[in-house]
Amino acid sequence: MTREEKKVILASSLGTVFEWYDFYLYGSLAGIIGAQFFSSYPPATRDIFALLAFAAGFLVRPFGALVFGRVGDIVGRKYTFLVTILIMGLSTFIVGILPNAAQIGIAAPIILIVLRLAQGLALGGEYGGAATYVAEHAPHGRRGFYTSWIQTTATLGLFLSLVVILAVRSFTGEAAFAEWGWRIPFLVSVLLLGISLWIRLQLSESPAFQRMKDEGKTSKAPLTEAFGQWRNAKIALIALLGLVAGQGVVWYTGQFYALFFLQSILKVDGYTANLLIAWALLLGTGFFVVFGWLSDKIGRKPIILAGCLIAALSFFPVFKQITTLANPALEKAIENVKVTVVADPAQCGSLFNPVGTRVFSAPCDLARDYLAKSSVRYTTEAAPAGQPTVVRINGTEVPFAAGAPAAEFNKAAAGALQAAGYPKAGDAQVVKMANPFDIFRPQVAGVIGLLFVLVLFVTMVYGPIAAALVELFPTRIRYTSMSLPYHIGNGWFGGLLPATAFAMVAQTGDIYYGLWYPIVIALMTFVLGLLLVPETKDRDIFDERDTAAH
Repeated sequence: MTREEKKVILASSLGTVFEWYDFYLYGSLAGIIGAQFFSSYPPATRDIFALLAFAAGFLVRPFGALVFGRVGDIVGRKYTFLVTILIMGLSTFIVGILPNAAQIGIAAPIILIVLRLAQGLALGGEYGGAATYVAEHAPHGRRGFYTSWIQTTATLGLFLSLVVILAVRSFTGEAAFAEWGWRIPFLVSVLLLGISLWIRLQLSESPAFQRMKDEGKTSKAPLTEAFGQWRNAKIALIALLGLVAGQGVVWYTGQFYALFFLQSILKVDGYTANLLIAWALLLGTGFFVVFGWLSDKIGRKPIILAGCLIAALSFFPVFKQITTLANPALEKAIENVKVTVVADPAQCGSLFNPVGTRVFSAPCDLARDYLAKSSVRYTTEAAPAGQPTVVRINGTEVPFAAGAPAAEFNKAAAGALQAAGYPKAGDAQVVKMANPFDIFRPQVAGVIGLLFVLVLFVTMVYGPIAAALVELFPTRIRYTSMSLPYHIGNGWFGGLLPATAFAMVAQTGDIYYGLWYPIVIALMTFVLGLLLVPETKDRDIFDERDTAAH
């Protein structure tokens, strides 16, 4: 690898690390941000708005892919991803100095949401630019290895954000952090932005794009050419369903849903859960490069599809083993305590609530919602029409009469559940880390080991994906064509996974039921990828005839 090639990879990867750092900050601090910018609403409502603002960043990513992909294919790779990092970095810095709702009223949440949308749009353009730029600099036969360095960036960005947040929290204390300390990680991003811009300004344009521009062969309408012509649109659709959708759900299950599962379902405290994930990421990140390198030898397709298949077959046993180690009392209760909701079926609606905006009022729905949030496994049983809802807990009946306060039922149900064997909040058996290096106790080490396995699945599907997408499309529309399926697969299929999976848990009363979402999508990708996706590792991406012929 030449010095110039190293600089290309460093500039592209470092910038993307910082962009993901910026993006993850909001997700990690959503609760505090909700209290700061949506303080005029009740706590439950402000949390919903904070999560919706976070989701907005995912939802607009495909639109960012279209906007910046088009610019990248017309103007050039270098200048486009200079613009994306500038937008991302400035949006994040402004969040750090933005007055809260108590100071400027309704303007605060409006500006915040505009900044989130800007971040999502910029991120939509960043990845395609970085992947295309590196791939077009890489020597033939080494694109998987070169682009795999970019694949480490999302994990490193998440890891960096967790480290900065933990460090600032420890320095300021929880009370000061919630009041003003949360702004520091956002403000720090301006330093990272400066470094990224300085490095990227020294780069030259991609040789493939420059040659095409010199020859006057650049696309005048990349969106129309990429998605308005079936021969190209078909490849984008195959890339989405046969590669990226499965990759997206495996990635988000291994990192984000695992964190959600630890905190919201297994009741592990936030400090410990974040440290457990951080250690797994630290141990696993190098495998992005390993699988990228391996894809140059045996192909992109077998590694990505094998990762989807192995993950789909392993999610249930791995997550059940995480429960066994992280909260053994909860696992025992799930096995031994029989909980049944007996209610008139006409009074039981759907609990599907992926964005958290629904408010339940029927006793049957309130009871099931409480049990799901308490990680209780339950079944439902039809009662005669008009009969009040009753929850049976190992034979003990807890009634929920129409019009009765939910808090009254919750208190009675909590007492009955604890008497039957469900652990109290803060149970001593739940995994807990005293400090960042408290990793050698068997319980902690075991959980980290299982999370590492999930990260390993992530590295298999994600390490070779950039090279695979770059090689599927011709140079003239590459930035546009690869960016859209990537961001629909990751931003929509993956980004909405945690909320959708928990909605499935709430609806069924089974803490593992949400895993069916990534399993089904990953298996779909395995089958479609096996049948439809061509192997691309030997393609000459500088030869338009090579990519167009496929």
